[in-house]
Formats: sequence, structure tokens, C-alpha cells
Amino acid sequence: MFNLADLPDVIPVFPLPGALLLPRSRLPLHLFEPRYLAMFEDVLKTPQRLIGMIQPNTVPGRDVNGLHLIGCAGRVTQFSETEDGRYMITLSGVSRFRIMEEVDGFTPYRRAQVSWGGFERDLGPADEDRGFDRPAFLNLLGRYFAARELQTDWDSLKEADDELLINSLSMLLGFEPEDKQALLEAPSLTTRRETLVTLIEFALRSGEGSEEVMQ
Repeated sequence: MFNLADLPDVIPVFPLPGALLLPRSRLPLHLFEPRYLAMFEDVLKTPQRLIGMIQPNTVPGRDVNGLHLIGCAGRVTQFSETEDGRYMITLSGVSRFRIMEEVDGFTPYRRAQVSWGGFERDLGPADEDRGFDRPAFLNLLGRYFAARELQTDWDSLKEADDELLINSLSMLLGFEPEDKQALLEAPSLTTRRETLVTLIEFALRSGEGSEEVMQ
């Protein structure tokens, strides 16, 4: 587990619309562009092995060179190389960060000076949601999955702890990038769950939803 003092001031950032990483969660990624292959190889040479996942942003005054201000850094914990030189990697979420400024340099990928302040809870134990009504939530989720003809392992969902359940659904369900950003920026697990419920209820009312199948 990282301490605040272990985290670097400058990290590579990977802008990827709709890809959400949360602390203590895992995100699989497929790297094939030359700039991100170079990023990955450089990251493996660092002691922390961190990559900052960030959402592109087009709202003036709320971005740094077209990037949202807040992202989440993940540590490379698994990787495999394909025969044609691509990489399949897994990032394990460490902590959210705030971009202070983009760093100019000679790397083909983007880097940023970041602040970890305000996200100290991300480095601690799993968050709790004391007001979580799991039966009501699973009932709502069942309606959503039925309306979208999605499949999942319900036994695994029922057994998952609160944080794993809420964070996994936040990452996997096909919401818009701005909705994913709202889930990322939620200050607590309770707030994230409330945001997630609102998004699911809105999707049910509007008849719009995701098309992915959860395994």
C-alpha cells in the first residue's frame, strides 16, 4: 500500500474517454499505439509504476489543455505481451489526483504535475456505505439489466462487498464520459452510490442504456 510520500509529483497521463479507474479497483487496458507503448515501457522503469487515467474535457475553465482536472492513478500490476508487440495490462487503482499543469518534454505521451491533496482516503482501507440498502439496489439493478437485456453473475454481485460492488458497476456500466467523471469525483462511497442510482434511474426513464454484457 502506498503512502502519500511515495507518490510522485509528475506522472504520465492516459486520456481515454469513458474509461474509469477508481481506487482499490482494477482496470484492464489494451495498449497498441506507439506513444502508449513507449509510456508503458518508461513506467516499468519507475518504482511506483503509475499511470494516470484521465477523461478528455471540452468545458472551458474546467480543464487543463483539454483534460479534466481530476483523474485516478493506477499501478501496473499485471501485463502480458502479444506476438505483434501489443500489451494487455491491468491497472490497480491507487489514488485520485488533481492536475496542476501539463509538463512539456520530449516524450510522445502526455505528462502532468499533479497534487494528491484531498484524496488521502483513497490510500486507506476500503470505504464503507453505512446507509446502503443492498436489496433495493439489486432490485433496481435487476430492472436495469432486464431492460437492457444484460447478463451478469448475480451470485457474485450479491456476495461482493459494498465498495467492490459499487465501484465495479460504476466502471463497467456504459454511462457517458461526463457521468463517469461525476462517479470518479464523488467524495465518498455513499455519494458514488447515490450518483450511480440516479444514473440508473435516469437511464430507465429515458430508455437509453448500455449494450455491454457483464461477465
